[in-house]
Amino acid sequence: MVPQILFIALLIIAVFLFVKKGGSIIRNIKLGRKEKLEVHPQRWKNVLIMALGQKRMFDKPFVAFLHLAVYAGFIIINIEILEIVLDGVLGTHRLFSASLGKAYSFMINFFEVLAFLVLAACVIFLARRNITGVRRLNMKELNGWPRSDANYILIFEIVLMTLFLMMNAADRNLQVRGEQHYTDVGSFWVSGTIAPLFQSFSTQALVATERLAWWLHIAGIFVFLNYLPYSKHLHIILAFPNSYYARIKPQAKMQNMPDIQNEVLFAMQPETAHAGGPAEEHKKFGAKDVSDLSWKSLLDAYTCTECGRCTEACPANQTGKLLSPRKIMMDTRDRMEEVGANIAKNKNFTDDGKTLLHNYISTEELWACTSCQACVQVCPVLIDPLYIINQLKRYVALEESNQPQEWNGMYSSIENNFAPWKLSPDERDKWVEEMNEA
Repeated sequence: MVPQILFIALLIIAVFLFVKKGGSIIRNIKLGRKEKLEVHPQRWKNVLIMALGQKRMFDKPFVAFLHLAVYAGFIIINIEILEIVLDGVLGTHRLFSASLGKAYSFMINFFEVLAFLVLAACVIFLARRNITGVRRLNMKELNGWPRSDANYILIFEIVLMTLFLMMNAADRNLQVRGEQHYTDVGSFWVSGTIAPLFQSFSTQALVATERLAWWLHIAGIFVFLNYLPYSKHLHIILAFPNSYYARIKPQAKMQNMPDIQNEVLFAMQPETAHAGGPAEEHKKFGAKDVSDLSWKSLLDAYTCTECGRCTEACPANQTGKLLSPRKIMMDTRDRMEEVGANIAKNKNFTDDGKTLLHNYISTEELWACTSCQACVQVCPVLIDPLYIINQLKRYVALEESNQPQEWNGMYSSIENNFAPWKLSPDERDKWVEEMNEA
């Protein structure tokens, strides 16, 4: 009974801590402005093709295969975790073996193949990050915790898969010896190759090895569960809702600001403008801090995998500009966490003298963006860095009048001539007359 009580206590603590942190993440996402997203059949298609099928990963087939192995392993091996949890609660051993029969042996062997693929893929990913020097995995925004986080999670998965295989190898030896509780379920494809390493162990040592690996494996899973909310690997969970709630719109279509759009229509096509009413109180244009952004953009920030594909595709970054779409997402998430911690401490947000704009993201980064949509196009989980960039740019231009000096002449011409050029509307087609005269 003591092991069962200990296991149940660990399970309750792990679930409680995960739910508590999950609640704070949901609260932080709700800091954003409301955004109504229409119902559309494309949403479920995005979940199946983008989140589950990882369609955009396959522009790099080798990396895509490795990532798919890790992702599939993570999802499918969780079925094995269900058995471990039930065994821990009920005090049983391989609970499903009796009811599933031969299918159980096949299932465990399938899990072992996946575990081996996960282990191998993580070793390769470690080498790519730390030895081969892939540019997008070694940029300065990854210095410090982001780089360590990526390495920690890979090492963690290697350890978990190794413990799983070691547990099965010791278990197989005990099955062959006919020990009590260790029912023969057939040979194991992967762990069976390392089982001979344990043959010289005494029965007591084998039981100790199997039990130690079992406890470390499940304890590691509990730790992994509670590490996820603090890691970029939270995308394992959030990729699905983020793909579902992705904005359904043409790729290059930007969201207009109704107040500004109405002013333009009134100036250029008065008949199409909305009927005038009493003057409204000035609304803030764009975004200065995370609370000014849409909740969907904040969900994007938490979903970011930090893979760097957006930055790799960004033409501004390629030409040496300061802009990195990945950093935009990382900064948004970091600021959101800071604001959330402030609220948790003070019950309500207390001004800390910081904002996402300027303190985290500079105007130099923003003005380097050409709005080409390359970053949006390549994101494997349908994140939209450009939406955040445009909201910050709007605040800088419309609230701070802090746009590049070269733009002032264009603004003046648009206001006076309804075009970027210093030509009055009456003279705009004069070149046609000159061509006819020629």
